[in-house]
Amino acid sequence: MATITTPSTPTPPDFEQALAELERLVERLERGDLPLDEALKTFERGVTLTRHCQAALKDAQQKVEILLKRGGTANIEPFAAPDDDASAIPAADE
Repeated sequence: MATITTPSTPTPPDFEQALAELERLVERLERGDLPLDEALKTFERGVTLTRHCQAALKDAQQKVEILLKRGGTANIEPFAAPDDDASAIPAADE
């Protein structure tokens, strides 16, 4: 009997591994010594990892919200991004 083989897809890295790899890629790109071709490939990999991390964070947020709703006692408050808070901080010369 013949077995059917399917192309194996690599298992996506977990969040911590993806984040660590993304940090290494950023460091390589910031050095500025990569040839253009390699820099573009590195950047593409970084975009893929960023999307993976964003999806993992969104999934985690949804799970937390579901758990909080089940408990019925906690109120969910929106998280303000650091950029949102920057406008509320007065400048040093004011």
